[in-house]
Amino acid sequence: MKHCMIVDDSRVIRRVASRILEDLSFETSEAESGQMALEACRHRMPDVILLDSNMPSMSYLEFLRTLRRQANGAHPVVVFCTTENNVGHINDALGAGANEYIMKPFDRESLQSKLAEIGMA
Repeated sequence: MKHCMIVDDSRVIRRVASRILEDLSFETSEAESGQMALEACRHRMPDVILLDSNMPSMSYLEFLRTLRRQANGAHPVVVFCTTENNVGHINDALGAGANEYIMKPFDRESLQSKLAEIGMA
C-alpha cells in the first residue's frame, strides 16, 4: 500500500485529504509543520507528500530543499498544494523539488486525477 503524508497546518485540510486518500487505498500520515514532516520522513519516507504552500515555522521552499538532501529524499513525489494562482510561486516550488502542484481547495476527483497524472493512483 502506498503511503502519503499530508503536510498542512490546517487540521481540517489534513482530515479531508486523509479521507480521500484512504478511499483511494493509500495509507496516510499527517504533519502540521514542515519540521514535523521532516522528522517523520527520517523515520519513514512516504511515497507521496501533499505539501501546503503556507506553513508555520518553515517555508515550503526550505522544506523541499531539506527533504531532497535527506537520504531517500528524492524518492517521494511531492505535490505542492496552493491557493495562489501565481506562476512564480508555483515555479519556485517546482524548482526547489516539488514534482507537481494542485490548487486548493481540492476534492476527491481533482486529487485522484492529479495522482493518476503522476502515476501514483
